[in-house]
Amino acid sequence: MEKNMLSGPGAYLIGEEEKNEILDVLESGWLSRYGEKGNPRFKGKVPTFEKNFENYLGAKHSILVNGGTNALLICLEALGIGPGDEVIVPGFTFVASISSILYARAIPVIAEINESLTIDPDDIEKKITKRTKAIIPVHMIGNPCNMDKIMDIAKKHNLFVIEDTCQALGASYKNKKLGTYGHINAFSLNWYKTITTGDGGIVTTDDDSLYERAFGIHDQGHKPSRLGQEVGKRSIIGLNFRVNELTGAVAIAQLRKLDGIIKTLRNNKKKLKDLIELKKGVKFLPLNDKGEIATWLTFLFDNKDNAKDFATLLDGPTMYNTGWHNYNNMEHILSKKMPTKYGCPFDCNEYGKVVEYKQHMLPQTDNVLSRSVSISIGVVDSGMSALMDLSVLSTDEDIKRVANKINGALGKVLT
Repeated sequence: MEKNMLSGPGAYLIGEEEKNEILDVLESGWLSRYGEKGNPRFKGKVPTFEKNFENYLGAKHSILVNGGTNALLICLEALGIGPGDEVIVPGFTFVASISSILYARAIPVIAEINESLTIDPDDIEKKITKRTKAIIPVHMIGNPCNMDKIMDIAKKHNLFVIEDTCQALGASYKNKKLGTYGHINAFSLNWYKTITTGDGGIVTTDDDSLYERAFGIHDQGHKPSRLGQEVGKRSIIGLNFRVNELTGAVAIAQLRKLDGIIKTLRNNKKKLKDLIELKKGVKFLPLNDKGEIATWLTFLFDNKDNAKDFATLLDGPTMYNTGWHNYNNMEHILSKKMPTKYGCPFDCNEYGKVVEYKQHMLPQTDNVLSRSVSISIGVVDSGMSALMDLSVLSTDEDIKRVANKINGALGKVLT
C-alpha cells in the first residue's frame, strides 16, 4: 500500500484478514444480515461484529448501520427529537452533525469551540433555551471533548447527550471509551476514519428502550435480533439503514486491528513532537484528555497571519479552510436549503420563529480555526491538514524528515 494514499489508517492495513472474512461470506452465498437459526450458510458477521464492538467499547448495545450520518439521525429519532426542538452542536464539525439535526426536523443551535477545537462548555450554557433537547459534543480530529463539564450541564438542564465519535473511534476520556458517555452515540466507518468498511456507521447505547427504538428506526420498525419475517410486532415506523454481511465481515477484521493502529499513531505522534522545536508564538493544541487517537498533530499560533504562512509553507490549509468542517463554508446550511420549501424545521408552527445563520456568527470559533494548522499523522486528508507523507506505515526516518521540514517552516515564520 502506498504511503500517501488519501484515507484513514485502517484502509492502509486492508489485507488477508479482510479477504478471508469476505470469502467466508461469499462462499456461503448468504449476504443478508439476517438468517434463520441453525442455517449453516448464515455466518452472522453483522451480529458478531456488534457483539465484538460492545465488548471492545464497554457498551451494552450496538447497531452496525450504513453510515455515520445515518447513525446520528437514528440517535436523534430514537430520542424523539423533532419539530420545535433545538440541538446544540459545534461550529467546527463535519456538516453531517448539523444536517442530521435538520433531517430530524429540529433546529441546530451552532455553538463556539475553544482552543481544544471541541465545543466550548461555557457557550453551551449560553445557548440553552426552553426548547433545547440535546447536546451533540463532537470529538473532532480524534480529540475528546470535555465530557465531565458537558455531562454536568446536561444533567443540570435535563438534556440528552449524543456523542459524535465519528472522528474518534477508539479514543477515551478519563480512561473510559468515547461513545459510552452519551445517552446514545454515533460512530463512522467511512474511508477516512480510524477503521473502515468503505462506508458504514455504528450506534451505541446502554439504554434498552433506546436500543429497541434505534433498531426499529434502522430497519422498518423491526425489533432487535429478529430472525426471518415478523408480523404485528413493530412498535415504531422505521426506514432502512441496514448493512449486509460483507460490511460486517470487513468490520470484524478491521476491529481486530484498532488497538494496534492507535498504539502506532500515538507512538509516531510522540516521536514527531519530541523532534519539533517550538518557538515563541506557537504551541501544540491543548487537549481535554490524553486519550486522543493521534490522527493529527495540530499547531495553535498566537496570530492567524503566522498560521496562514506556516500552512502555505507546508502546502496545507489552516483549520479555517477545511471545507465543510467549518460552519462558514457550509453554504447550504447557512442558506437553509432543505429539499422541501415548506414545513419544519424552518417553516414550522411548532418552532414559531425565524432562524438565521450567517458567516462569522461565531467569532471565537473563527479566531481559533484561523490560528490552527494540522499535520496528518494517521488520517491522510488534504482537505483537513498538510500532507507530509505520514501514515500508519511511516518509519522513524519518515518522521525525522517531516520534523525537519516543520522546524524549517517554523523558523521562517517565527523569526
